[in-house]
Amino acid sequence: MVKIGDESGGKGSGTDDKIIPLSSPFFLHPSDSPSLKLTQTMFNGENYDLWADAVRNGLDAKNKLGFVEGTVKKPEGTEADNPEVVAWRQCNAMIKSWLRSVIDEKLHPSITFSGTVLEIWKELKERYSAGNAPRVHQLKSELTECRQGTRSVVDYYTHLKSIWDELANYSRVPDCTCGAGAAFAKEKEEEKVHQFIMGLNTALYDHLRSNLLMEDNLTSLSRAYALVLREERHKAVTRIREDQSKRPWQLVRWRPWKRNNDKTEEKKSLSHLIALTAKSGTIQPKIVGIGLGSLAEDAAGVEEEAVEAAVVVEARQRFDPYRKSLQPR
Repeated sequence: MVKIGDESGGKGSGTDDKIIPLSSPFFLHPSDSPSLKLTQTMFNGENYDLWADAVRNGLDAKNKLGFVEGTVKKPEGTEADNPEVVAWRQCNAMIKSWLRSVIDEKLHPSITFSGTVLEIWKELKERYSAGNAPRVHQLKSELTECRQGTRSVVDYYTHLKSIWDELANYSRVPDCTCGAGAAFAKEKEEEKVHQFIMGLNTALYDHLRSNLLMEDNLTSLSRAYALVLREERHKAVTRIREDQSKRPWQLVRWRPWKRNNDKTEEKKSLSHLIALTAKSGTIQPKIVGIGLGSLAEDAAGVEEEAVEAAVVVEARQRFDPYRKSLQPR
């Protein structure tokens, strides 16, 4: 029998009992289940590198990364004389279920009869990993052709950063703590700034791009992103204001005027006139004068006082049939 939860690693009361420490890769938490998903990224046969990185991260969090890297091997002996063999078998079955839950169902037949998690992992890598050189070439081609187009700044930057991060995973430059390492990191940062501003929409950000390039010391990537994002928001506010000014209404003037010896009708609010006009026959065109465009200005005998109000296009269109009849003869 295998017991869990005692960090000390001591033995239980029975001769066959063995405590699995919490830090052991053989430890399975009570909340671990075969239906658990290590990542939201599903492997579909074309996104191996992205999927494998996400799965490795999930397994590392569960202290099970050694099962796919080959560092955690099957213990020697049999289940009868070595309880760790039982623990290994249970962990192996659990991880196989975790992998199956994040692999597209159409690929399940190819991994169903694989014996261990390590065998499955190696088989998937050999079959679907494109290799470093072809993938690096593909990423650099995408980086060269990457343009904002009609995307938002956030979407454009996120796409760029995903390419940069994946390229960094393939980088073979050794870590360095000397001054040369800092200079190299600064140069890589400036290269990213150039790539970022180079792909911006020229029609929208050409002026800002020129300002950034005119600086003596090229700004950092984070500041360049913040400035472009601020400019995008400013343009969005400006566009909203312009759209509001082009809404389907305009300011017009209406005035009562005399015609055919009829008495001048008492001035009503324009909104009231619109409401009345919606009801068929409630207003006679010969009594009410509505100023549309220069119509009121051309009316004969019109008083100079006028009322300005907003008129929706639908209301204006209701008056269109009366425009000719409203014009003084």
